[in-house]
Amino acid sequence: MPATEGTPHPPAFRVKKYFITGLLIWVPLAITVWVLALIVRAMDQSLLLLPVEIRPETLLGVYIPGMGVILTLLVVFVTGLVTANIIGQRLVRFWEGVLSRIPVVKSVYYSVKQVSDTLFSSSGVAFRKALLVQYPRHGSWTIAFLTGQPGGDVPLHLEGGAAAYVSVYVPTTPNPTSGFFLMMPRKDVIELEMSVDEALKYIISMGVVAPPLRHPSGNPLGRAQNE
Repeated sequence: MPATEGTPHPPAFRVKKYFITGLLIWVPLAITVWVLALIVRAMDQSLLLLPVEIRPETLLGVYIPGMGVILTLLVVFVTGLVTANIIGQRLVRFWEGVLSRIPVVKSVYYSVKQVSDTLFSSSGVAFRKALLVQYPRHGSWTIAFLTGQPGGDVPLHLEGGAAAYVSVYVPTTPNPTSGFFLMMPRKDVIELEMSVDEALKYIISMGVVAPPLRHPSGNPLGRAQNE
């Protein structure tokens, strides 16, 4: 007979409840530790660039995880410091000139560089705004990210030209690294008040972790709030 209100639950029910509660505590923690361990191990591979005699493992006599992280961050910082001046920029242009003469490497390098420049440039708009769009059909709404405007000869085939459209990336859930690239009418795209980080959490959690409510503008992208 099923337990009614006020009747103690059977032991099997309580065991299942406690087990699920324990999973809710340990699963996120275990996945976080696993991901961090993968990142640390990958960055520790940078220690292989050092001569064997001066590696921390040789000097200290024991392997300490995370030493490669320090070296990697130091290399990235020094690289940015060096390339910020004229001499460093000339070295970068020389290096890119060498890579441009290698057929396969040229295609891969410049494709990745163009994407990274767009994503990490402080002056760019890629992934700077979370949007609400209708996809995959009219009446179904999902979260997307602004990536720019249609380029090349694409605007010539769009009614209203490039100014009337925006390029958006619609991520999948729970893995936002895969998704769809769409060009949508600017009037059909709504800019959200939530940040990109909040939108990503919303997508990864499959809508469970909703961002805090702010004053909604409710305006299509590009329209003034006082219209």
